[in-house]
Amino acid sequence: MKLKYITILLSGALLLLVSSCKKDLVKINQNPNASQNAQPNYLLTAATKATADTYWGVANTMESSLLFVQYWAKIQYTDPDRYIYSNSAFQELWTVGYSKSIVNLNQIIKLGDAQSNSNYKGVALVLRSWVFTLLTDAYGDIPYKQATNIDQYLTPAYDTQKDVYYALLDDLKTAQAALDPAGKAIAGDVIYGNNIALWKKFANSLRLRITLRIADRDAVKAKQVLADIQSEGGAYISSNAEIAQLVYLDSPNQNPVSNLFDTRDDYRISKTIVDKLVSLNDPRLPVYASKTQDATPQTYVGIPNGLLVGDASSLGFTKTSRPGAYFLAPHAPAVIISYAEVLFDRAEAAARGLTAEDAASLYNQAVTASLNQYGIQGTAVDTYTALPAVKYDAANFKKSIGEQKWIALFGQGLEAFAEWRRLDYPQLQPAVAGTLNGKIPVRFIYPGTEQSLNGTNYKAAIADQGTDLLTTKLWFDVN
Repeated sequence: MKLKYITILLSGALLLLVSSCKKDLVKINQNPNASQNAQPNYLLTAATKATADTYWGVANTMESSLLFVQYWAKIQYTDPDRYIYSNSAFQELWTVGYSKSIVNLNQIIKLGDAQSNSNYKGVALVLRSWVFTLLTDAYGDIPYKQATNIDQYLTPAYDTQKDVYYALLDDLKTAQAALDPAGKAIAGDVIYGNNIALWKKFANSLRLRITLRIADRDAVKAKQVLADIQSEGGAYISSNAEIAQLVYLDSPNQNPVSNLFDTRDDYRISKTIVDKLVSLNDPRLPVYASKTQDATPQTYVGIPNGLLVGDASSLGFTKTSRPGAYFLAPHAPAVIISYAEVLFDRAEAAARGLTAEDAASLYNQAVTASLNQYGIQGTAVDTYTALPAVKYDAANFKKSIGEQKWIALFGQGLEAFAEWRRLDYPQLQPAVAGTLNGKIPVRFIYPGTEQSLNGTNYKAAIADQGTDLLTTKLWFDVN
């Protein structure tokens, strides 16, 4: 019995020693110049900036989606323009989305609840829904349920794309109810300057976007979501002044496109978009494209997508057009949802019979809003919208909306890529020397790290969705 007590006393002393050492280590590892508790305003700024940078950056736009939808083309190192990728090429969107954006936004949601500040929670839910939309639009099936509790699930299971979209619509409805312009103030908002009324419009505009993602699969659900928004008295983004975007600053916080062109010269504007704008005498051409450095018969010269390296470089760096100066400027905004997009979405919803609005009127407003977005006003707008090739065709609303929306979304590679797959317009031709047997990519392949670090769940996703290839269509891509 005596020996038993001695053993207990020794064990207790050991526990006290370990506990004391642990406390000492915690004190040693504290930074005396930094807060030990995360602040929601700092997390909000960090999550927004990290997401905007990858959304508008090299891997997910310049080296992929901008090429797929033929806004840009490569004049050097043309493998991506020919659809040649390694399994690490699409790592960035996944890594940043989950390890920076969603982790921080999850924490803001918790802090919003802890501080009884529903506006932080609402804003974080809107941004998190946007991040998840980017991820599922690109890859298809993705971790969602378990990714909202990433601390508990190191190898999260994948949810189907359908389930992700439906869950995001629920999240955005929750966000809409949580956002209260008369409630507690927030800080750290670099999109709307802490204006909660505009966040409510952003939330509804994102709900509208996702509703159209599911419209070809579940028109009943889509119609119900839009009816809910109307019954809530909700408004959408309603002017170019309300565009959801991050406006960049000077270096080192400049636009990622500006940052790249400071040191590299790999890209030119695609011949596809130039030819379309020229055929319409579109006044956005000098905004979207730069003049050639050397005098050429055509002021703006795009290059075909997917040329072999020698064929591309032989066109001449000084005889082909870079993207326009507007998009190369340090302060150029990363547009998340534009007023023009919202109008196009409302026009499509009306054309599908999901609302009772006037599709033709909304379509004309959308085209006008896009022109106005780049400072084009007055008679130039009237002349353009009167063109037979621009006029709304109710008999083929997907063509009218798809082609003009493609022009309006210039620069927004990931969003344009999703809309091109969904609407099937414009009807693009594959890369000249493409490697996909005459096809254009219709998704991102999963990062190689998912195969090695989350193999079981990765295999389950492949079994559900289809082979992990660039040509495997996603759930929302019906036709």
